[in-house]
Amino acid sequence: MLAAIYVMWLRELKRYVRSRAQMVASLGQPLLYLFAFGMGFGPMFARAGNGNYIQFISPGVIGMGLLFTSVFNGIGLLWDRQFGFLKETLVAPVPRLGLMIGRTLGGATVAVIQASLVMVLCLIFGFRPESWAQLPLAFVFMLLIALVFAGLGMAIGSVLQNMQGFQMIMTFLVMPIYFLSGAMFPIGGQNMALIAATRIDPLSYGIDGLRGVLLGAEAHAQFHWTTDMAVLVGVAMLFLALGTRMFSKIEI
Repeated sequence: MLAAIYVMWLRELKRYVRSRAQMVASLGQPLLYLFAFGMGFGPMFARAGNGNYIQFISPGVIGMGLLFTSVFNGIGLLWDRQFGFLKETLVAPVPRLGLMIGRTLGGATVAVIQASLVMVLCLIFGFRPESWAQLPLAFVFMLLIALVFAGLGMAIGSVLQNMQGFQMIMTFLVMPIYFLSGAMFPIGGQNMALIAATRIDPLSYGIDGLRGVLLGAEAHAQFHWTTDMAVLVGVAMLFLALGTRMFSKIEI
């Protein structure tokens, strides 16, 4: 099974490295958010006494890169199903669990690499962590976020049969997960309905944890980073188990 995990992990990395156009295109949306929102809302954010908006929004933009890359990697099962690669993989004499774990780890690794490039963009726009020594802990949060949504993406990709459901997933799942995470605005002071929505959004704990470790005293964090990490670990285990169950039910 370890061989299957390694092969699928390596395949995802190779596919990402070969797709240079995908690398560049995936930076377009974070660049737009940093430029349009970061520069546009920055003066209003500062006048409201909330500090530097680029500092605030950067962990949210990094979280966006993790969310979209990891979920879309799982939904990439649809392309494999369409072109026959999935069938060739499933008939191989290896456990499906190994295939699923390898693909999930590969998708999470790709998401972390992509988010690291987004972090470089944030630094170019003026983002500065309070302590560079906290970067290793930030990468732990990035990996956990990637595992959560790579597992979710695998579960979704295992259930969808065609591309018709892709737009529905984008509209009713992925975009709400991002916009309800508190990536773009402080959670404190919002109405109770919005606060409740952010509490059940797993991405909100990832972004909250990133803000806590990267910005320290400047952060608009709602919880201590240990609470955020505990929630992410629990949700990652849940989604990985769900993804494994759904992947095991795929019919050849």
